[in-house]
Amino acid sequence: MKLSSRLELFNEPETLKMAKLGRELRAKGVDVIDLSLGEPDFDTPEHIKTSLKDAIDANWSHYPPVAGYPELRQAICDKLKRDNNLDYKPENIIVSNGAKQSLANVVMAIVDKGDEVVIPTPYWVTYSEIVKLCEGKVKLIRSSAENKYKLNADELEKAITPATKLFIFSSPCNPSGSVYTKEELKSMADVFRKHPQVFILSDEIYEYINFVGAHESIAQFEDLKDRIIVLNGLSKGYAMTGYRLGYIAAHPDVVKACEKLQGQFTSGVNAVTQRGAITALLGDMKPTYDMNTEFTRRRARMLQLLGELPGVTIAEPDGAFYVFPVISKYFGKSDGTNTINDADDLCMYLLNNAHVSTVTGRAFGEPLCIRISFANSMEKIEKAMARIKDALAKLK
Repeated sequence: MKLSSRLELFNEPETLKMAKLGRELRAKGVDVIDLSLGEPDFDTPEHIKTSLKDAIDANWSHYPPVAGYPELRQAICDKLKRDNNLDYKPENIIVSNGAKQSLANVVMAIVDKGDEVVIPTPYWVTYSEIVKLCEGKVKLIRSSAENKYKLNADELEKAITPATKLFIFSSPCNPSGSVYTKEELKSMADVFRKHPQVFILSDEIYEYINFVGAHESIAQFEDLKDRIIVLNGLSKGYAMTGYRLGYIAAHPDVVKACEKLQGQFTSGVNAVTQRGAITALLGDMKPTYDMNTEFTRRRARMLQLLGELPGVTIAEPDGAFYVFPVISKYFGKSDGTNTINDADDLCMYLLNNAHVSTVTGRAFGEPLCIRISFANSMEKIEKAMARIKDALAKLK
């Protein structure tokens, strides 16, 4: 059998690959601690679960509109006004089966074969692969740990060419945890004003996991708003990963294009999930803020434990629930059986010897790093970091 050559354009997500390898070891009876996946370890808040159950009883069981129920689209507008002071109408909103589908819709709607898409490193693994799938040209801009992996205006200006069609970034960032300030976003906006052909996709799904203050969106710069696509969802802020609901806020033409695509792929998001999403967006936010408080506590402990590892350097994350340390000091070392040539080798070494799953930085565009999630209990974080410390000490 010969399958489509399209499958050769992109790679399997390393995050899902490591989770799969961890599950395989666990199935063999190995006690694997998962610090690889980007999933809150909290349960969905009770008031949201109640509304989901109520939706089943109320027979929300028929095909929903492709773009989402009107009242949900309005709820998203209300949330954007309440939390971000952004003015949108329901015509600016479409909901999808997770933010990953929202991302795919946007890239497919904007990028033609050969169009250049600028992505600063490190970046979420799917950005580049979706661009490749759409036959666009990925152009990576290397950032630095010294600047907390944030792009400055000069670097952005140098990267944009007449062929650039789209710029993709996240704040808070997966995997680095970097958070752009209003002043930093303003300097980027000044650059984008010079390049009217460029769309800007701002991934803000970690909005509520922020350790440095109020979230800032680049969509606040009104004159650029027609070219900005805000990407968000329920997975991280409301512990609703399994319910699969993401959304964008964008110009109506972009929304209509995404609706046309989604109508052929999946149609609308699960009807019950949509009803629960209204409650999540407009209801009690205390569980969301409580999660952030706990992530703040875990972050402090994780940074303390990382500080005990020789040869590891890190830019402290200001948001999200990851640390992204530079671990290249271990390249070329061996425990007598395993030789560490790169971050991929180190992740496999930690999985097979420390029984802790992490993700190679290569997948995020920074091959000298690994990503470690602290979306796990404090007990498991401490146990996992002790295992990592012991395993690294064996490398000479």
